[in-house]
Amino acid sequence: MAANNKLSYYSLKLNHLLKESFPELSGDKTFIARRGQLAAKVYNDAFIDGNTIEQCNEIAEYVLFEGLHFSKFDTVFKVICNEFDTIMADEELRPFALKMLGVCVPVFEQYRLTNDFADSPEFELLYTELTGTIQIWIEDHGLQ
Repeated sequence: MAANNKLSYYSLKLNHLLKESFPELSGDKTFIARRGQLAAKVYNDAFIDGNTIEQCNEIAEYVLFEGLHFSKFDTVFKVICNEFDTIMADEELRPFALKMLGVCVPVFEQYRLTNDFADSPEFELLYTELTGTIQIWIEDHGLQ
């Protein structure tokens, strides 16, 4: 596969992930272009080295998604869907989660967020703190 096609493929794939799970990064065209170019280069290098296409894709995706395994947005969205879904319509959940992502930044800053943080014992504490932060915000501001 030509490098330009791979670049587009990986950039599109990364852009999709960012829009869904890392909206705070989705507008960073430089980040997307750099990661897409790097993934395409790694793919081509792996192919030249004799790896199978499947192996090349795995190697390229490792580079493409490096540091993007734990999503603050997905965590906030999960809290809102689990804890506050009865007080708003389904179509309001994602926009509200986007708004709450900024409100919850100070909570996230108290934790060392690694790729496997969601599987750690501290995740439940984070979840509880996020729930409380969102509840207080709703009490102070209402559902806007």
